[in-house]
Amino acid sequence: MNLSIKNWAVEDRPREKLLYKGISTLSDAELIAILLGSGNSDLSAVDLARNILNMAGNNLNKLGKLDHRDLVRLKGVGIAKAVNIMAALELGRRRKAADIVQEKKVRSSSDVYEIFHSLLSDLSHEEFWVLYLNRSNKIVSRQRISQGGISGTITDVRLIMKTAIELLSSSIVVCHNHPSGNREPSEADIRITGKIKEATAFFDITLLDHIIVTDSGYYSFADSGSL
Repeated sequence: MNLSIKNWAVEDRPREKLLYKGISTLSDAELIAILLGSGNSDLSAVDLARNILNMAGNNLNKLGKLDHRDLVRLKGVGIAKAVNIMAALELGRRRKAADIVQEKKVRSSSDVYEIFHSLLSDLSHEEFWVLYLNRSNKIVSRQRISQGGISGTITDVRLIMKTAIELLSSSIVVCHNHPSGNREPSEADIRITGKIKEATAFFDITLLDHIIVTDSGYYSFADSGSL
């Protein structure tokens, strides 16, 4: 028999606990249990949620790196439940990043890291993004240029420059993540940085920095003197 949340004692139901005691009183497992809605023939939704957390080492950032293929390995987790969890984690990422960009002025590499950390740090694949800035170094736009695999992504410099020209950007900052956790730039990172720098210089646009984001920190080409 499936152990649905609605069959629990009222005081044990995460939904009721949220409504009457506040969302902050719920554990991570209880929050995930609400997304699951039910457990399986052997486990309650909360117990199943605990198993999901154990799969990620009880680390929500690591959980955010799992995809549906990882999650459905657990008995009781089908595609629908896996998608619910992935969607909730993605909303959390987007909420963190949503307002931080508006009219923000970029003063240092740490400002860029703050903008991209929540967006990129727990991804299992690489993404390449660009900040387009005006003369006051305020952000005009933030755009993803490419998305790749675990070890790399292909970046088209022409797309970067097309948008920079259309937005009349005075400068840009480029950023990508390393899912491996290694902050050091690869040879490919160094080459693409050089190509972007050459292209921006031709159009009298300044490449302010290239930031590599990881779980634990970042690498700045500008700070390291590589620009």
